[in-house]
Amino acid sequence: MKNPDPATLLLEACVETLDEAVLAEKCGAHRIELCADLSVGGLTPPDELLEQAVQQLQIPMMAMVRPRGGDFVYSEEEFEAMKRSIEFCKNVGAAGVVFGCLTKKNEVDLEKTRELAALAQPLQVTFHKAIDITPDPVGALRKLLQVPGIQRVLTSGGSETALRGAAILREMVAVAGNRIVILAAGKVTKGNLAEVHRAVGTTEYHGRRIVF
Repeated sequence: MKNPDPATLLLEACVETLDEAVLAEKCGAHRIELCADLSVGGLTPPDELLEQAVQQLQIPMMAMVRPRGGDFVYSEEEFEAMKRSIEFCKNVGAAGVVFGCLTKKNEVDLEKTRELAALAQPLQVTFHKAIDITPDPVGALRKLLQVPGIQRVLTSGGSETALRGAAILREMVAVAGNRIVILAAGKVTKGNLAEVHRAVGTTEYHGRRIVF
């Protein structure tokens, strides 16, 4: 597989404040993932922050939809909160939403995923790093290919970093083909982007320090 030209790569900056979002845009980010509390992997950002980001950014903004830290097995009450968050994102003009739902066996919860992806339309949908908790990220990706409305999967190939998960990430890129974008993550920085790209060969990369 021939790697895409690095000049054509899409860089998504993960941020938790408006200042970080604005700075990331100035530094060359092509898209923002807005979260609260990245210390636990990112939660749904406050409504006011979402609105401010949509108003001030010129680049697309994806909003994390995750009501709490911990696992990705959600109660009905939590699932309803996720649906409300998605509706809010649609109303304020976010470009898309980022979520992941698993079963108690840490498999992709296809029922919940289908429902949220359908509700999110016409927004973009990213299934996030919950996929890295599954026993078989490549198998989980095959399941997600059956769900309409998912544009990309955020993953480090089941490893702590994109470089450590590079072999799985390359396999995921091959399986996804042109149906879903593999958004590679896991300690991807401006300094190691070229190395990660040589190892992974996808078209989109995600990180907190990806542009500064």
